[in-house]
Amino acid sequence: MPAAVQISEVGKTGGSSTGVGSRDKRTATHSHIRGLGLRSDGYAERDAAGFVGQVAAREACGIVVDLIRWKKMAGRAVLLAGGPGTGKTALAMAVAQELGSKVPFCPIVGSELYSAEVKKTEALMENFRRAIGLRVRETKEVYEGEVTELTPEEAENPLGAYGRTIAHLIITLKAAKGTKKLRLDPSIYEAIQKERVRLGDVIYIEANTGAVKRVGRSDAYATEFDLEADEYVPIPKGDVHKKKEVVQDVTLHDLDVANAKPQGGQDVLSMMGQLMRPKKTEITEKLRGEINKVVNRYIDQGVAELVPGVLFIDEVHMLDLECFTYLSRALESSISPIVILASNRGLVPITTSRSSPATTDASDLPPAAHGIPPDFLPRLLIIPTHAYTPDEIASIVRIRARAENLAFAPEGLDRVAQLGAEVSLRYALQLLTPASVVARMGKGVEAAKGTQITVGVKEVEEARELFLDAGRSVGVQSSGLLGA
Repeated sequence: MPAAVQISEVGKTGGSSTGVGSRDKRTATHSHIRGLGLRSDGYAERDAAGFVGQVAAREACGIVVDLIRWKKMAGRAVLLAGGPGTGKTALAMAVAQELGSKVPFCPIVGSELYSAEVKKTEALMENFRRAIGLRVRETKEVYEGEVTELTPEEAENPLGAYGRTIAHLIITLKAAKGTKKLRLDPSIYEAIQKERVRLGDVIYIEANTGAVKRVGRSDAYATEFDLEADEYVPIPKGDVHKKKEVVQDVTLHDLDVANAKPQGGQDVLSMMGQLMRPKKTEITEKLRGEINKVVNRYIDQGVAELVPGVLFIDEVHMLDLECFTYLSRALESSISPIVILASNRGLVPITTSRSSPATTDASDLPPAAHGIPPDFLPRLLIIPTHAYTPDEIASIVRIRARAENLAFAPEGLDRVAQLGAEVSLRYALQLLTPASVVARMGKGVEAAKGTQITVGVKEVEEARELFLDAGRSVGVQSSGLLGA
């Protein structure tokens, strides 16, 4: 393990640690959700921020958001309980929107934890640490400017060999308020070579650590013809020597990955070893403990601030007893995120692991509420969601049609809303785009001219005949089996 955790060298590992708004915008299932739609007094509007209905659940989630902002919710868990298509995932996404992109939000499904490569508990802990952010604020002394001179000075090798070594590096930096010549240690010359710094580049050098960062090419050279696509930046304002506050947001999982990477050499054996290594390796508990110590030291020194994020586990009834036991211990940790669970089950047996020596058959356990063990259920704040009314379904259908830029006639939307009330909301929303495609196919000449096609009842009915709902599909299959 490395001697020290270099937070300044940690990069984002991507995935779901970042906020919701960091991805490319596209029309997804819940892309119309912009928040919980609460007034300043905490009460919910019936239709606001893309959310319709579920007033009591949204107000309860608003209280959870306030608790998270006041840092009173760490280590606790919330359960969103309701039938399919009642807005549980939408509520979790709205909570993430309310918290903002700086608070980590990690959504997963219960079945994601089962893998042949990684243990369930390891996958659960990995997602736990993805949902815990660390905001590092440091005031650093830096030398920042455009490189106008870069001269390494050589000296005789002290070991008596024939070669010569770099004694020190002479570098001149130019800023808006003057220039400064620096005499630097030869180790910084290696960092400058790694960054491929040349004359005309804008760099900054940290005075304490000697870390070198190339910001870009000076905009004074923007008129030159260059084969490399450089990013041109202006000459830094102020003096060359200045104090600069650096703020970096990372997650604990980013730190785990950065310190778990092998620090081997560039020889053939090391490179072959990395190629032969499995794609996904487990991070040891010892390494996480060392990182936690460093993080706690940073927090005690006031350098860093812990930002507990949100871990959203959908279909939580898919977890087994081992996962729930591990989840209970993880929630009691001093470094823990806010956990939001969702389940659409009522009284069902608890999932058990076939490999567990304690329980080998699900029939040995009595049914439990939401598929959650009775000793874990009292830890949860349970927020119920209810079925949508026909008026609310009609409002949701209109919002989705507008979000997908679909032109529907009023009677066409009314028919889709009617199907949502009779069959299911999900089926009705799935029919919107197919009905629009059917309308374009029926009016091919007008569509080719770029004329906006309006979808009516006829197109909705045709799409309904092409795509069956679950009930009709079961009826068709049953009649086919009986006929056979």
